[in-house]
Amino acid sequence: MTSNLHYTLLITLMASISTVSTNTRYTRTAMVFHWLVALLISANILLIWIVDLLPDERQRLAIDTHKSLGITVLGLAVLRLLWRFAHQPPELPGSYARWERRASKVAHGLLYALIFLMPLSGWLHDSAWKDAATHPMQLFGLVPWPRISLIMNLEPATKEMLHDAFGALHEWAGFTLYALFALHVAGALKHQWRDKHKELQRMWS
Repeated sequence: MTSNLHYTLLITLMASISTVSTNTRYTRTAMVFHWLVALLISANILLIWIVDLLPDERQRLAIDTHKSLGITVLGLAVLRLLWRFAHQPPELPGSYARWERRASKVAHGLLYALIFLMPLSGWLHDSAWKDAATHPMQLFGLVPWPRISLIMNLEPATKEMLHDAFGALHEWAGFTLYALFALHVAGALKHQWRDKHKELQRMWS
């Protein structure tokens, strides 16, 4: 009886390991997180680029929408990270060079960090805004969203300094994200069309 149980457990373990090692595609949930976050970040970048071109009466709505999208990205990033902890991503194809594997891990780690840093620095920047107390924040004009009270309760001079610092951090994090995003896309296209690795299918179908 005990021997059969051990044998069954061993077979189950080997099957699970085999499944992980041969799985070449992300789960549907991981795909949804990936493309939804990418879409919202792209929309937010476009929105902040065109805000100065909008009429004055529409700029405040655009900025508030930018904040709402950023908080949404932050929430999705948290859920995505939790999902990743619980679901091992597929292994890279064996044809990848060692440096490509290392570069992929570093790039993905930096992308995750920036996906968190961008909305967090924006939230801190907004919380240090001198008019934050008189202009409550609402997600998409519907759901009240708190600012960070630790920042809001500081002295005005300190808040002004932090407002500038967090704003600069938010901006430079954005530039870094643009560069990494371009490298991410270029790498995926290289593997898809030059190396014939079917990279897009791993995250698309």
